[in-house]
Amino acid sequence: MSYILAIDQGTTSSRAIVFDRDGTLVHVVQDEIRQIYPQPGWVEHDPVDIWTTQSNAAAEVIRSCGLRSEDIAAIGITNQRETTLVWDRRTGQCIHNAIVWQDRRTAALCDALRRDGYASLFQAKTGLVLDAYFSGTKLRWILDYVDGARARAERGELAFGTVDAWLIWNLTEGRVHATDASNASRTLLYNIRTGDWDDELLAILDVPRAVLPTVAPSSGIVGETSLLGTPTPVAGIGGDQQAALFGQVCTAPGMVKNTYGTGCFLLMNTGQDLVASRNNLLTTVAWDRGHGLRYALEGSVFIGGAVVQWLRDGLGLIASSKEVEALAGQCDETGGVYLVPAFAGLGAPHWDPYARGTIVGLTRGTGRSHLARAALESIAYQSMDVIRAMERDGGISLSEVRVDGGATANGMLMQFQSDILGVPVVRPVVKETTALGAAYLAGLATGFWKDAHEIAALWQVDRTFEPRMAADRVEALIAGWHRALRRAKGWATIE
Repeated sequence: MSYILAIDQGTTSSRAIVFDRDGTLVHVVQDEIRQIYPQPGWVEHDPVDIWTTQSNAAAEVIRSCGLRSEDIAAIGITNQRETTLVWDRRTGQCIHNAIVWQDRRTAALCDALRRDGYASLFQAKTGLVLDAYFSGTKLRWILDYVDGARARAERGELAFGTVDAWLIWNLTEGRVHATDASNASRTLLYNIRTGDWDDELLAILDVPRAVLPTVAPSSGIVGETSLLGTPTPVAGIGGDQQAALFGQVCTAPGMVKNTYGTGCFLLMNTGQDLVASRNNLLTTVAWDRGHGLRYALEGSVFIGGAVVQWLRDGLGLIASSKEVEALAGQCDETGGVYLVPAFAGLGAPHWDPYARGTIVGLTRGTGRSHLARAALESIAYQSMDVIRAMERDGGISLSEVRVDGGATANGMLMQFQSDILGVPVVRPVVKETTALGAAYLAGLATGFWKDAHEIAALWQVDRTFEPRMAADRVEALIAGWHRALRRAKGWATIE
């Protein structure tokens, strides 16, 4: 048993990745997930599509590597967080499409809860803000709007889960209904202080406890699957961003990683200290390896790499995402143009669901390359806002930021990120750190790797980007960004 299989179920694709004992990526298989948009602001996935693409990818990656099921020591799961599913415990069939984390249909419910004075209670118990981003209000919507759902839930006939729980249920053929603390902490239903589902919050959201999964350790055997042939332990679970934090070996307090995907997700390890944010960040569970909860501060940028997809699909400026760096490189600067990609509102630290995408500073001389460069720079600016909030909350100044995700291949973006932050940006050799984190959690639970020191020794630097922009130039650019932000905020509420 020389390999670990990581299952990485994301927003746009399902992937299966095999890692060896050196933490080296052996092979990856990826299958896209169909996006469903029933109406503006709503985003759904077909639950059958999630499972089928993921199980097919797992079987295909083993076949492609010429491996047998006996060669796999354990399976680790990482997943898109907050996405909400409800299924029938007897048939295993979902009663509604999965409601994706990006979905905004419960924004009005969140507004009502805030008006009723519940915001501080939810933040104190869950570390989260009352926002449609999280699972609890999505679950409430399903119970309220799917015929008969609430009565069936109260009778114990239905099961709720985030994507990890849905995968575990299918992997174990319905024998195990479980999640881990990192995913549970994203539901608005889990008390990160007590480490349990919270009855008061369940009552406010009118969610029966009977639908909830067991909360298992992030690193520990939760069940076995025969998906690959012979029984294989499912031994690691981590929400995608917490898994990436672990995969970057940010296991000491104060270490920060940024994942550049569809959005950008920045996490700072705070260890055993539950740090309540004063700067509109989230306090979340990082992981539970069986020795108590470990915490992190998190800031989520809703539109990161997705702004490049918009340049491609919405504006037709590029034919593929890989072309954006060359196009942006045709100019040395944006010519005063700023693009605020608030297509789904603004996440941390602004939390403005009514912000909208804005381009300012256009002149007759503005061209395609200026827009491309402004789009790339917007990713770095948004990440900077979150990191500055983290530094204020943690009372520290960062010495470096570890980065991962597809957009880290863009050297121009990484250099600009370092310039704007004024600290080194470190890109590792293995960029699939989300899947690697799930593999590490599974491998540690089964003795595949001995301890955290062993996996830390496996982490290797590919390239370090050092800041080189003059301080006065940085200051001027940041001031311009914040002016642009002010014009984007609250736009949907302007009469």
